[in-house]
Amino acid sequence: QVQLVESGGGSVQAGGSLRLSCATSGSTIYSTSCMGWFRQAPGKEREGVAAIYGGGYGTYYSDSVKGRFTISQDNAKNAVYLQMNNLNPVDTAMYYCAAGYVPCGGRWNSASTFSYWGQGTQVTVSS
Repeated sequence: QVQLVESGGGSVQAGGSLRLSCATSGSTIYSTSCMGWFRQAPGKEREGVAAIYGGGYGTYYSDSVKGRFTISQDNAKNAVYLQMNNLNPVDTAMYYCAAGYVPCGGRWNSASTFSYWGQGTQVTVSS
């Protein structure tokens, strides 16, 4: 059974930074795995934020975070990270780590690409 555990969320002021971590257990992140970060704000649909494939050969970002967020992966530690810089209040949401043992491809931001999900970590950005 694959388990994903997120950490690193918290409360920051606008302009601040946070680094989210996703630790996996029960399986190994393979070079053919698509690992992603999604977020969901109250009253809104879950949206794909970033994804990484092939240990970094392919990275994907939503337009709203491009240039501010960076996704990375450490296969030795079976972990995925999301460095978030220049945060603003619209980034406030529950952030989820997701794993899919398929190529990310053009559906990297679709929840259906991913088979396993973490419980989420809350990020709150105040103005």
